[in-house]
Amino acid sequence: MAHYYMEPSRTFSEFLLIPNLTSKTCTPDNVSLKTPVSKFKKGEQPDIVMNIPFTSAVMQSVSDHNMATALARCGGISFIFGSQSIEDQAAMVRKVKEYKAGFVVSRSNLKPEQTLRDVLRLKEENGHSTVAITADGTSSGKLLGIVTSRDYRVSRDSLDKPIGEFMTPFSSLIYGQSGMTLPEANNLIWDKKLNCLPIVDENQNLQHLVFRKDYDADKENPLGLLDANKRYIVGAGINTKDFMERVPALVDAGVDILVIDSSDGYSEWQYDTVKWVKENFNVKIGAGNVVDREGFLYLVEAGADFVKVGIGGGSICITREQKGIGRGQASSVIEVAEARQQYFEETGIYVPICSDGGIVHDYHITLALAMGADFVMMGRYFARFDESPTKKLKVGNNFVKEFWGEGSNRARNWQRYDTGGKQSLVFEEGVDSYVPYAGTLKENLDKTISKIKSTMCNCGSLSIEQLQETARITLVSATSLVEGGAHDVMLKDSTMSGE
Repeated sequence: MAHYYMEPSRTFSEFLLIPNLTSKTCTPDNVSLKTPVSKFKKGEQPDIVMNIPFTSAVMQSVSDHNMATALARCGGISFIFGSQSIEDQAAMVRKVKEYKAGFVVSRSNLKPEQTLRDVLRLKEENGHSTVAITADGTSSGKLLGIVTSRDYRVSRDSLDKPIGEFMTPFSSLIYGQSGMTLPEANNLIWDKKLNCLPIVDENQNLQHLVFRKDYDADKENPLGLLDANKRYIVGAGINTKDFMERVPALVDAGVDILVIDSSDGYSEWQYDTVKWVKENFNVKIGAGNVVDREGFLYLVEAGADFVKVGIGGGSICITREQKGIGRGQASSVIEVAEARQQYFEETGIYVPICSDGGIVHDYHITLALAMGADFVMMGRYFARFDESPTKKLKVGNNFVKEFWGEGSNRARNWQRYDTGGKQSLVFEEGVDSYVPYAGTLKENLDKTISKIKSTMCNCGSLSIEQLQETARITLVSATSLVEGGAHDVMLKDSTMSGE
């Protein structure tokens, strides 16, 4: 007979944290969000530790090299999407590993024969006021000049005016040479009162741009996640089909950690993939997704360095609608965390778990951590930011960004759902959608982290480990959900008269 779970499948919205005593030392400034990413033995330190418990999802519309660099700068890890060619994914990993903090590859480039109209179009698309003018219009072509907003006046200049007529030519530029260190570049910027310093090679080919504003940005990101060689840490997603070709290329590119991207990780395909990777490469690998004790232990036995938890809870995921498979995210995390703790007590090996999906509000992240997750993985959250790979569009009166699931036809990622059958996506398990545009990653992440730290102080906890040990969590009723929001008042409307 079938086995029945008669306890309802719970979501994060069905729980609240009960405050513990907040001591005078329990302030947000004293809270640490450091968390392990890879498994470790009792008494030892994990090889990979994040400074914040955030990873970005293995999705085309979320995690490319730009997101990976930005999130690593803040202390988290991006898993670059695997639903692309092996060469392209490895190139993205390589870009993150080769990125020099403060040295930026120009993303706005034009040729001198193009016009002011092209400058304004590019500024609208990318939001950059500095445009590098190169012979071939690429980020590494021969630098001929720079255009900033000081070089033209829209009210006076014709939109058809060639760039070559109003750009600041190379002969008038102050520039740096390849091999210059960041302190040397910053000193030159300050001494010459520059906003931007181009770096060129011996053939005048553009290498990087160094901006005055980035000096302050580096000082504002003390939690940057770096490897032993002072390079940003980056992850990548793989599947269970071409892993024997993909993994070697990613390792060669310098990837720090892998994760198998799948809606259901409790499979022999994942077991074999994890086992092969651990036997052939010295690289960390996570597996999943699972929703119960059995799935967790199966992947741990295979050698997984962390296990991803959650099926059907993502904002664009329709696996539960299509297949009737899944479980409430809170119930999943609670059971897997209990299994992880028992495994740790029996073996002395701690395997971190990642809560993937089901997060609607920022406080859901804190609940996931309190319930036992070591870190969370999010897609919709990060898709809203400038650093995600999708375009910013205007729909009606609002700016949005495109966001689609790896299980949608648009992603063409049939390998993610492969069960040994037809090599195509027969039906969709994800949707194609928009999310409200929210600005930069750092300003939003700082706000979310502030909420988490404040909540942890209310719970009397200065670390994620302490939160997991001492948190008190209560179920809530439908009526208490209503009580928790604004009620029995007339909310102010900005259109109402002040008289």
